[in-house]
Amino acid sequence: MTLKSEWEIVGAPVDPDTTERLFFTDAEWDTVEAATARIMPTDQDPGAREARVVVFIDRYLSGIDYVYAAADGSGFLKMSGKYADAWRARMDEMQNVYRHGLVRLDELAHSESGRRFADLSDAEADHLLELLSGAPKPGQVTLGTKEPVTTFLQGSFDEGLDFFSALCLHTRQGFYCDPVYGGNKEQMGWKFIGFPGPKSLKDTMDGTYSTAEYFYQGEFEWEDLIPQLKAYRDAGGTL
Repeated sequence: MTLKSEWEIVGAPVDPDTTERLFFTDAEWDTVEAATARIMPTDQDPGAREARVVVFIDRYLSGIDYVYAAADGSGFLKMSGKYADAWRARMDEMQNVYRHGLVRLDELAHSESGRRFADLSDAEADHLLELLSGAPKPGQVTLGTKEPVTTFLQGSFDEGLDFFSALCLHTRQGFYCDPVYGGNKEQMGWKFIGFPGPKSLKDTMDGTYSTAEYFYQGEFEWEDLIPQLKAYRDAGGTL
């Protein structure tokens, strides 16, 4: 979002280690942290729990104070007027989705095991998320094979999503977001995929950080890059 002079900058980057709850109750916080830890689990690499995805989601759902980071990463843009009204309406809907979804998840946990979701084993939690979503747990995705990838790749817009779909989306966003929003602690998400991101948003504005080195700088022919054009040329067509 373009920083406009009439927009006030408030607050500061979110501390990923904070335990202050702005939207979730203590019980809801524990449930969300446990659920995100199964959506993006910890193995030899950090997962959602270590990256503090729960902090990102809590701030995102808390209202209008943590929506748009300022271009220099120093804080967040303060919304007012119609912008604030529109965002509050959107958040009111998503807050209700989470409130009801978390209740349902713990109801399932008590029904199946007599315990709350946050106290389940990994296998038990996975089973509950399958029941909640109505679909089996996705298998491992291996790129570069001839086998079809059937895992659904979610979009980036959460309006109208059910609780499980929204939670999956927000988990991914919290894991890969700019750290200013509270998730992706110490750039764990970026390091996991080998993305050498900027140390701060400010670095993207003053030229300190650049991705120019990752772009191909050599000479090329367009028909060698586009198979259809190459086939057309090889068949005797002229470009």
